[in-house]
Amino acid sequence: MAITVDRFSPEDLMARPRDYFRRKYVWEWPIRVTHWVNAGSILVLFFTGLYISSPILSPSGEAYGNFVMGRVRQVHFATAFIFLISFLVRIYWFWMGNIYARSGFPRVWVREWWRDLFRQLGHYLRLERGDVHLGHSAIAGLSYTIPIILMGWAQILTGLALYSESNPGGFFDGLVGWVIPLLGGSFQVHMWHHLFAWLFITFAILHVYIVFYDGQRYRNGLVTSMISGVKFYREGDLDHDTWLS
Repeated sequence: MAITVDRFSPEDLMARPRDYFRRKYVWEWPIRVTHWVNAGSILVLFFTGLYISSPILSPSGEAYGNFVMGRVRQVHFATAFIFLISFLVRIYWFWMGNIYARSGFPRVWVREWWRDLFRQLGHYLRLERGDVHLGHSAIAGLSYTIPIILMGWAQILTGLALYSESNPGGFFDGLVGWVIPLLGGSFQVHMWHHLFAWLFITFAILHVYIVFYDGQRYRNGLVTSMISGVKFYREGDLDHDTWLS
C-alpha cells in the first residue's frame, strides 16, 4: 500500500505550530560510540562470565590440545579492558560534551530536578505522554546513575581485583588488590562480581523496554537518536531542559 505525505504548508505551520516536529542534534558521536561499545561489551562479558563460572563445553581430545577455558578468559579480559576504556571516555565526555551529555546526572541540589522527577513519575503512573526531554529526564538520570555508574565502578574494581590474582604483587594487585580483603576474600569478590553482572542484565532488559515504550509514546526518535544523534521535538518541549545549563 502506498504511503502519501501531505505537502508542507508554511501557513499551516504558523497556524498550528505545536502539531509540527522540529529536529535537533542531541547526542554527539562520543556518546553514541561509547553507548554501543558498552552495550556490546556487557553482553560479551556476561556470557563469557557465565561460562567461566560454569563451563558447559566438553571438547574431545587431550587437555593439552584444547584451550577453551583459556580462550574464553582471554576474550573476557580483553572485553573488560575495552569496557573500562569506553567507560572512562564516557566520563570524560560528561564534562567536555554538550549539556545533554550531562543531562543524566541526578542534580539533587537543584529544585527543578526534583520537580521534573515527580512530574514525570506522575505521567508514567497515569500513562500520559507528559513532558518531552531532548536529553535524559530526571527519572532517567536517577535510574542510570545507580546501575550504570555505581555498578559499573563496582564491576570494574571487583573484576580488576580478580584479574590481579593471576600476578600477585603486580601492577593491578597494587592498584586494586585491596578490594579482595575489603570484601572478605576471593570467593566473596567472585560472588559480588557475579551478582552485579545479573543486575546489569536486569537493567538492560528494563532499559530496552522503556526506550521502546517512550519512543512509541513521545514519537521523538528516541531509538534512532543513539545512531544518528538527532531527536525530534515539538514547540515547548525544549523548555523542560533549560535547568541543565
